[in-house]
Amino acid sequence: MGDGLPDVVEVVVHTFDLPQTFLREKLDRKQALIGVVGLGYVGLPLAIAYAEKGFRSLGIDLNSERVLRLNAGHNYIQDVPNEDLIDAVEKNLFRAEDRFDSIGEADVIYICVPTPVTQHKDPDTTFIASAAQSIAKHLRTGQLIILKSTTYPNTTEGLVQPILEEAASAKGLKLGKDYFLAFSPERIDPGNEQFNTANTPIVVGGVTEACTDMATLALQQVVPNVHRVSSPKVAEMEKLLENIFRSVNIALVNELAELCDRMGGVSMWEVVDAAATKPFGFMPFYPGPGLGGHCIPIDPYYLSWLARKYDFETSFITLAARVNEEMPFYVGQQVLRAVADLPIRLSDARVLILGVAFKKDVDDVRHSPAEKVIEVLQSQGVGHIAYSDPHVAKFMLGRGSDAQRFESIDLTDDAIREHDVVVLLTDHSTFPYEAIAEQAGVIIDTRNAFRDVAVDRDKVCLLGGGD
Repeated sequence: MGDGLPDVVEVVVHTFDLPQTFLREKLDRKQALIGVVGLGYVGLPLAIAYAEKGFRSLGIDLNSERVLRLNAGHNYIQDVPNEDLIDAVEKNLFRAEDRFDSIGEADVIYICVPTPVTQHKDPDTTFIASAAQSIAKHLRTGQLIILKSTTYPNTTEGLVQPILEEAASAKGLKLGKDYFLAFSPERIDPGNEQFNTANTPIVVGGVTEACTDMATLALQQVVPNVHRVSSPKVAEMEKLLENIFRSVNIALVNELAELCDRMGGVSMWEVVDAAATKPFGFMPFYPGPGLGGHCIPIDPYYLSWLARKYDFETSFITLAARVNEEMPFYVGQQVLRAVADLPIRLSDARVLILGVAFKKDVDDVRHSPAEKVIEVLQSQGVGHIAYSDPHVAKFMLGRGSDAQRFESIDLTDDAIREHDVVVLLTDHSTFPYEAIAEQAGVIIDTRNAFRDVAVDRDKVCLLGGGD
């Protein structure tokens, strides 16, 4: 056996751990290059968060206009302070490209691409697959790939992993030894000034234990609180639970709001506030004109699609999604009833929409209920529809050649008076509620925004009932 045997064993162990050790050292020394594929509401804040910690970050986005703007220091994401982007660009800690030529230089690669649904409400993972294929062409030893796009369980292992392994096998690379793969869902809340990328706890699950180790270390560079789970599937399902929890509870209060409207004399808003005085066993959710944003309107359908593959029907979850999807139609009917009480024809009615962003104080219009409300009103023959939103200067209704372009109007006293019905869809903080209450003829309030405003209650129709 001889004295040389321990030295041989030591060299073999060190060689086996070499890619993991090198990546760990790069992360510890802030020498790792961070790649982010998709520079939207998730990807850009993540890339800038790493730059703020002293890492070089490379953003990949196929939208060439976005890339040009970012490299010039021009920001388009509200949750990223302009000065942070400019600082990162000027210090050469962030650069953006519209192709994948340089992705092989990245040590850690985040996939932050959209995950929409098809017209039949089935998952559309083409963006994930395309990103994985482009990364696979440049796959090398020591790389960590982390999928962050919200998706159904088994996307990481069932879709991304096979794409990477096909390329890896040709290069003699082994998953968990030479390169690493994990899933860590995004937890971005646009417009939230309290919680951001840096202070929101995150979940991660790797394909192997080594994958989880490396992903945890990479995430901890910008997020101190990282919760490890046993697999990517658990992390993927956890993300769906987060959003479906909200979808179901919002659907509950939306349905009760419709009942309160029909009953008369009972305000769902007052009911929720009363129930919220209980210090345990209740969490307040409030009604509204419909759900928006990227995740909550879509995630129930990702889960229901997956369930069907196992001969299981998520009836309760799917029903909740449908209840929420019906709310813009319900709001549209409220507007039509209000117009019917006025001495004007529907074709002569002038309706002003206040707020087309999907939530308060943001510029995000993805899946905004405003789109469906406007479509309903147009389909019923409302003659004139305008909108005002301090955060959204232009709003496109529809897609392709049939798309309609709207531009926000100034919310002057004259503009308010010129419209027969004012519909509050998004309760932006900067709206002049007192002036609206004074100048508007009829107000459809879907957010209880006029709760503390002195206004003639006879001209306010509050979603959720009440006087």
